[in-house]
Amino acid sequence: MRTNDELVQVEERPTEPVRRPRMTRTRLGIFVATSVVYLAIVVGVLTTSWPVRFDWQVMLFRPYKQWPEIHTFLDYFVVLGQRGPTAVAVAAWLGWCTYRQKTLRPLLVLGTSLLLLNATVGAAKIGMGRLGPHYATSIGSNEMFAGGDIFPSGHTANAVVTWGVLAYLATTPRTRRVASVIAALLALGVGMTTVYLGTHWMSDVTLGWSAGLLVLLALPWFEVPMARAESLLLGIWRRVRERGAFVPATVAPVAAIGAPRAPADDRLPPLREPVGVAGRTAGAGRVPDGRPHLSPKPHTIRSERTPVTPAGSRRPPHPDRTPRTAPLGPATGRGRTVGG
Repeated sequence: MRTNDELVQVEERPTEPVRRPRMTRTRLGIFVATSVVYLAIVVGVLTTSWPVRFDWQVMLFRPYKQWPEIHTFLDYFVVLGQRGPTAVAVAAWLGWCTYRQKTLRPLLVLGTSLLLLNATVGAAKIGMGRLGPHYATSIGSNEMFAGGDIFPSGHTANAVVTWGVLAYLATTPRTRRVASVIAALLALGVGMTTVYLGTHWMSDVTLGWSAGLLVLLALPWFEVPMARAESLLLGIWRRVRERGAFVPATVAPVAAIGAPRAPADDRLPPLREPVGVAGRTAGAGRVPDGRPHLSPKPHTIRSERTPVTPAGSRRPPHPDRTPRTAPLGPATGRGRTVGG
């Protein structure tokens, strides 16, 4: 078991930077050999030589009729070569790697590889315009420059690039070897599935393998531009965060319960100066209790007020009406007559 000092030394040891693939002599040799194969297939199809003859032999064999029991499975398996589903799945995984490694390189490698794939394979498809087996016009023809878009196979090239990027980004030799084998098997299976379904010629698939491998082999040449793009994007993101940052308002500290009071808290608040009303100055006398907009009136004592006495009975006089009680006098009781 390691002691605490050894664990501290391991934690303080600086992590080694991720080694990025370089264009070595071996990689450059494979790139040149793959380019020769690519050109040989294109020339062979253009001249209607042995690649075209082999294409027609496989097409007339009709593999989907020879083994119909695996047709349903291969209909789903070929999805592993479609651009949308594979790009979304790989981008989700590389996005998680980007978050954990705190670097944009995984996503930049995927984006660069797909951009190169679209530029090269897309241009070849449109430029050569080959028709597929289901749309062939005459047996033995190469079906070139007829408005098609299947040469090279996009499914096959996309399978090579999309799954091969995972092997390209592997950080250990063992992981890279395992990922390379898995990516090669997937690309091989997707290519042969398109031939089985009759959607591509065999030369389309072979050219798709070559095109995808060329894209992967060329990625080390784009490492420096990708590093510059990463620095630029991180700088922009940093500036956006700095502009969007806000300074929190300072809050006065709240005194704890039971803390001694400050001497300033025991002082009485200053008296307000009296306000003059109706032409009086502030120091001329007491401010009246009335409203400021009313003129002051003389104040009288209650004893000086004139008493209000009733001027007779509130009931209207009537000649036939007799009083209920006799008027009070010295010999009568309160409200009663003497004899009562």
